[in-house]
Amino acid sequence: MSDDLKQAALAYHAEPVPGKISVELTTPAETQLDLALAYSPGVAAPCREIAREPDLAYRYTGKGNLVAVISNGTAVLGLGNLGALASKPVMEGKALLFKRFAGINSIDIEVDTEDADEFIDTVARIANTFGGINLEDIKAPECFEIEAELIERCDIPVFHDDQHGTAIVTAAGLVNALEVQGKQLPDAVITCLGAGAAAIACMRLLVAMGARRENIYMLDRRGVIYAGREGVNAYKQEFANRTDKRSLTDAINGADVFIGLSGANLLSAEMLLSMADRPVVFACSNPDPEIEPELALATRGDLIMATGRSDYPNQVNNVLGFPFIFRGALDVRASRINEEMKVAAVQALCKLAKEEVSAEVLAACELDALSFGTDYIIPKPMDSRLLTRIAPAVARAAVDSGVARLPLPAEYQLGK
Repeated sequence: MSDDLKQAALAYHAEPVPGKISVELTTPAETQLDLALAYSPGVAAPCREIAREPDLAYRYTGKGNLVAVISNGTAVLGLGNLGALASKPVMEGKALLFKRFAGINSIDIEVDTEDADEFIDTVARIANTFGGINLEDIKAPECFEIEAELIERCDIPVFHDDQHGTAIVTAAGLVNALEVQGKQLPDAVITCLGAGAAAIACMRLLVAMGARRENIYMLDRRGVIYAGREGVNAYKQEFANRTDKRSLTDAINGADVFIGLSGANLLSAEMLLSMADRPVVFACSNPDPEIEPELALATRGDLIMATGRSDYPNQVNNVLGFPFIFRGALDVRASRINEEMKVAAVQALCKLAKEEVSAEVLAACELDALSFGTDYIIPKPMDSRLLTRIAPAVARAAVDSGVARLPLPAEYQLGK
């Protein structure tokens, strides 16, 4: 980060008031009567109604449009374990994105513990305050246990965005990239460099969408995760391949797809040259990708390239997913976000990328033209149609899969 950008970021967070989010009133509070209705004695009426019927909290409070962004700060962006308090700017930022892109009220909560059981117990005890919970920046493998336990203990959607948001956006971009390259997911040989929460979630979702496990080679710091390798946790073991490949050089040779969720400059030009014809490379390490796009494109003219950065084409950005996924889940009062809802989000993203790009998006990106192809496999974050495409698709999948407690809203049915 340049000094100028660093100073601009610090000023952005400090001015005009510290932080990025605030609380606003939704009802009048100007007269004596307003105060009597808002607090004592009027507030007793909805309290009694909710005590009688807990679901009435969705009618008389803001619960139904409120998401908590919760972290313990053990895996903050690419910065590592900074602690709970240091994660607060990220969690506030996530709350900002919920409001900006999907009109969802959101607050951040930083839980000061690295003990998974303590974290689970803390979140479970406050969960009823919210309509949904977005878990963020929690290190693996604890994040898997934490999310799974909270899904079972809570009656509202619990979603670890580092896992599933990344997986949904990656899957959408990859399916479209393979289509452009004249390939299909079930046939693709995939090399995944990285074996953390995001990588495992990405591979799980790709398998759910048709990728074959035997075609996936996952690598951690020790190399290829192969059947029989010692010291492999249960989550990595899910992708242990029966192979004699041991290194990235071995695993990348002949691969159709490289997905990097690891670190900077780990994929060399020589490795890229060894990939199959018309390869797809998702180098998503931030801020520095596994291979610089300039080097990759100079090395292979038949390449489709994506990164996690906004200054290159094909940005894999979680903001394309989580605000709209939660919007759809909240609008049908889903009890969880299941596999069907994730796949629906992927399919909606894939389809939107093939539609004509709006003037709004072109202006925001300062482009004269943009169309589905090598440099545009996934929608841009500023596309307002994301809300009207993804949220209804997710809501419909929730209804169809039986986890919704409300019918599909009328405005969503129009787009059926």
